Amino acid sequence: MNEFVDMFSSSDPSNVATSVKLILLLTVLSLAPGILILMTSFTRIIIVLSFVRTSLGTQQMPPNQVLIGLALFLTFFIMAPIFNQVYEEALEPLFAEEITLDEAYDNASTPLKDFMASHTRQKDLALFLNYSQIEQPETIQDIPLTTLVPAFAISELKTAFQMGFMIFIPFLVIDMAVASILMSMGMMMLPPVMISLPFKILLFVLVDGWYLITHSLLDGF
Repeated sequence: MNEFVDMFSSSDPSNVATSVKLILLLTVLSLAPGILILMTSFTRIIIVLSFVRTSLGTQQMPPNQVLIGLALFLTFFIMAPIFNQVYEEALEPLFAEEITLDEAYDNASTPLKDFMASHTRQKDLALFLNYSQIEQPETIQDIPLTTLVPAFAISELKTAFQMGFMIFIPFLVIDMAVASILMSMGMMMLPPVMISLPFKILLFVLVDGWYLITHSLLDGF
């Protein structure tokens, strides 16, 4: 314990560098959930998967843990090249004391900015640029993260809801057809959801729905 305290109180350059690394690591770990949710593909994936479950009407099937786990590993798969670039260009040189902390921050933010900017709508980005009252950036790297992250987030929300709407349409048609048939047969007391659910699951299985949803999500990035 005393050695840990001495490391932070010492004026030795090597100890100071180690202290900065520990503080940086703790800061990144505390911000990791926000980074994962708002600066990666996680938001779009989890919303689309939630729309799939809602449109099927299967309540808690698949469970939340399965959807979140699938969204998490799909996010790691999509973001793997970017995470590798961040590690090779920022973290590894920083730990080897080849670059400064400021340079590591710039190197780490570059691939993340490129990814977010490529999936951010110009209208959403202009909204936050106007409200922040900053000069029009000349390049993507000139856009501050405080502006780019919320613009990317609302763009992802819109894209996810558009995909969710398209997913809802075929299942809505099945619900309407079943409800019309039950009404014409005079079975108004029978819940249409009970009859339409097996047909919706059958349709989803026949078209290999999970493959199509995953394929669409991967193509989107």
